[in-house]
Amino acid sequence: MRFGINTFLFTSPFTNASTRLFPKFKRWGFESVEIPIEDPAHIDPAHVKRELDRHGLVCGSVCACMGPDRDLRGTPEQQRTGLEYLRRLLEQMVVLDCPSLIGPVYSAVGRADAVPPAEQRQQWRTVVRNLKTICREAERLGKQICLEPLNRFETDFINTCDQALRMVRDVGSPALKVHLDTFHMNIEEKFQPAAIRKAGRLLGHFHACGCDRGTPGNDHIDWKGIAAALKAIGYKGDVVIESFTTDVKVIARAAAIWRRIEPTRDEIAVKGLKFLKRTLR
Repeated sequence: MRFGINTFLFTSPFTNASTRLFPKFKRWGFESVEIPIEDPAHIDPAHVKRELDRHGLVCGSVCACMGPDRDLRGTPEQQRTGLEYLRRLLEQMVVLDCPSLIGPVYSAVGRADAVPPAEQRQQWRTVVRNLKTICREAERLGKQICLEPLNRFETDFINTCDQALRMVRDVGSPALKVHLDTFHMNIEEKFQPAAIRKAGRLLGHFHACGCDRGTPGNDHIDWKGIAAALKAIGYKGDVVIESFTTDVKVIARAAAIWRRIEPTRDEIAVKGLKFLKRTLR
């Protein structure tokens, strides 16, 4: 198990200049960095890889940022744009030596519609078709795609581990895995440890966040149960802190962070990492 930090806690968008964060991450004890690439033009992946190497870090995952124009269940143009964006991320991951593309790769974040069942089934078939296409590319490049259920306020499409597993089964690609996040699970799952056990060997990525997006451990989440579940399934992947604060305005607005949840964002990273290492290892 390896512990990582998502850079949204400190910056948006991530650019070449954002690599200045790496020495701090290393000093705090993180092993991997999760990089949200909002636009592939924002970075030179070769430069980012050199900086990671220089500071003894790895890019454990690239986070897909699915805006309104990137939607695998949207209009034909939105589907094409989404697929092309995901392809470019996979290509950059080769240079970054990054194994996992993670996030809600199926649809635009924030799209929550009450559509008739027939339309929902058609959307599902459309996403299955598009994910089969992008998963073939991931298989060719030796990468995995980890599909993340989001809470009901951020999507109407995949909210639970059960739904994510159904999508993985329907796509039928060895490259497609499940990505679970304690913040979203806290809203949507009856019991987080049970969802983890259900994902089993298909759990490819894990986000550890406080129930309020704050510091892991400074909350009411059943971390002991989560630790036991991760151990029971033999999880060996990354555990990443993905928390947001009011300091990064664009992300705060997108994630509905309206108040200061913790004294500082550094505290979220430092105390959160200490807690996770103590609890999960």
